[in-house]
Amino acid sequence: MALVRLQKILADAGVASRRVSEQMILDGRVSVDGNQIFELGSKFDPEISQVEVDGETLKMNKTKTYLAFYKPRGIISTMSDPDGRANLGDYFKTRNERLFHVGRLDRESEGLILLTNDGNLTHRATHPSYGMLKKYLVELEGAFTKENIEALLKGVILEDGMARALDVKIIREVNSKHHWVEVAIHEGRFHIIRRMFEFLEIEVLRLIRTDFGPISIGDTKEGRWRVLNSVEVDNLFIDLKLKP
Repeated sequence: MALVRLQKILADAGVASRRVSEQMILDGRVSVDGNQIFELGSKFDPEISQVEVDGETLKMNKTKTYLAFYKPRGIISTMSDPDGRANLGDYFKTRNERLFHVGRLDRESEGLILLTNDGNLTHRATHPSYGMLKKYLVELEGAFTKENIEALLKGVILEDGMARALDVKIIREVNSKHHWVEVAIHEGRFHIIRRMFEFLEIEVLRLIRTDFGPISIGDTKEGRWRVLNSVEVDNLFIDLKLKP
C-alpha cells in the first residue's frame, strides 16, 4: 500500500479532524512503531505500522459513517462538555464509532449539522478554500425591504471584514414586520448570518440551517439523525473533490 501522511492516518481512523491531528503530532502525542513523531510530513503504511495516540494503539476505521443531524436550539456544537451543558455527543452515545462534527452551529441556531468518522472529509468540508454552500431559513422581526436584499447581496462591512450573501429570497411575509427569508452563503465565520442582519438593524428570531453543500435537512425531525444515502455521499465527495 502507498505511504500515507500521518495526520491523514489519524483523521481516517476517526481520531480527530486532520487539522487537530496535525496539532496532536506537533504536541508529541503520536508515535509510530514505538518512535515519537513530530514531523507533519512523515508518511507510513497504515496497514503495517503501529500508530499510538497518548499511548493507546490506534484501530483503523474500515467503515466510514456519514450522518445528518437536526441540531435543536440550546445544544452546543461539541461532542462533550466539561461543564455538563447539553451537546451533540448526548445524541450519539449508542454509536460505537468516534464521531466528530463537520463545522458548527451556534448554541441558539438549529438545523443541519453533519457528523462523521471521516477526518479527511471533515477537513475539506470546513476549509474556507472549498467554500461549501450553506442555506439558512431565517425568521426576522422588523421591516425587510428590497433595499435590504440588495445590501446583503452587495455585501455589508462587519468588524472582521466584508460579508456577502449569494442569494436572498423572501419565503413568507407574515406581515410588514415579520418575514421568513432564505439566505445562501459560502461563509463560515462566527455568527455571520446574525451579524449581517444586525448590521441592517433587523432582529433574528430564529435561524435554521437547511442545507450544507449538496445535503439537505429534508424532513429530518429536530433532535433526530439519519444516515446519508449513497447518492448524497457521492455528491458530497464530488463537491469536495475527494476520491471515494
